[in-house]
Amino acid sequence: MRCDLHVHTRHSGMCTVPLLNRVCRESYSDPQPVYEALKRRGMDLVTVTDHDSIDAVEPLRHHRDFFLSEEVSAVSPAGTKLHIGVYDIEERHHTGIQSRRDDLPALIAYLGEQRLFFTINHVYSSLTGARTESDFALFARHFPGIEVLNGQIPGLCNRRAGDFAARFGKAIAGGSDAHTLASLGRTYTEVPGARTRQEFLDGLRAGRASLHGESGSYWKLTSAVMELGSRMMREKPWTLLLSPLAVAIPVVTLANCVREFAFVYRWASRTCTSQGRPIPGWIEPQRYPEAGV
Repeated sequence: MRCDLHVHTRHSGMCTVPLLNRVCRESYSDPQPVYEALKRRGMDLVTVTDHDSIDAVEPLRHHRDFFLSEEVSAVSPAGTKLHIGVYDIEERHHTGIQSRRDDLPALIAYLGEQRLFFTINHVYSSLTGARTESDFALFARHFPGIEVLNGQIPGLCNRRAGDFAARFGKAIAGGSDAHTLASLGRTYTEVPGARTRQEFLDGLRAGRASLHGESGSYWKLTSAVMELGSRMMREKPWTLLLSPLAVAIPVVTLANCVREFAFVYRWASRTCTSQGRPIPGWIEPQRYPEAGV
């Protein structure tokens, strides 16, 4: 069975770019067209992972092949921002998750208590800002899954995430991270032999998934940003006044790609050690003398 595990709709809220965050959405895609596009592209199961929102559930809950998920905007103990994919949740979980997202240890404990599978998303991307060594220690010790194929970030970022997952024995997941209809289902997770949603999710947890499709690229990012800008102007015609700024989009997305490569080179050199070399001391599993381990 196949499922794109990273999907956004108009319910993901406003973009995070300063100034534009007042007028431009993260996505302009309605839930039902998202569902239809994913089915056309061969997805056996459909989920939506909006930012801190489950509002897409109402128009999709009647589809038997749909399950609810969420991308949580969390804050680490070091104060850095993270995106966490949480899969196959119930509506009651959303309240518990959102009340804990500014306290990462409490959130991790809650997800464990509720037996929910979760991943750290785009771990080697600068999308959410800075990282610290303690962040990677948390990922290694406490996260059951790593997103290692994201359809919107460069292939090098994805490959290093794959190295990290292999190094620490994590389950892997992947998805398009589509904010427009064009990218939906182009990157996805497959669990061979799964025949039901539960078998798919069990296989995902057990590390039996395989990942397929595209990473991101400069041209793909530029196209998506231009599409979002176009949709913004259709929704809010007065923003046509901003249209001269469109000529700067290729420069801005190029700068973003350069930043991504600088970010992954910096952190991969410190966290993705080669086979046979020692794991960094700050990432070693914690030992608790009172537990005898």
